[in-house]
Amino acid sequence: MRVKVLQPIYAKTASQLVNKASQYPETILIKKDHWEIDAKSLLGLIAISLQPDQEIELTVCDSTSTDGLNALLSTGLFEKV
Repeated sequence: MRVKVLQPIYAKTASQLVNKASQYPETILIKKDHWEIDAKSLLGLIAISLQPDQEIELTVCDSTSTDGLNALLSTGLFEKV
């Protein structure tokens, strides 16, 4: 699912995102340019430095459930493109 970043993902917002993603058993990947990181990785999120108006791809691996993706959208950090 393509989404647009609404606010910078730094320490506090990255921590919120990791905590939300960790509530779900499936692997949620965040793809930005040539980077692909696990949404449960705090260091990975900080490393890719997500900024407002960037478009990224959210993907669930090994599951057909979209609950994890919907939970990440509910944080207010992203919106569907």
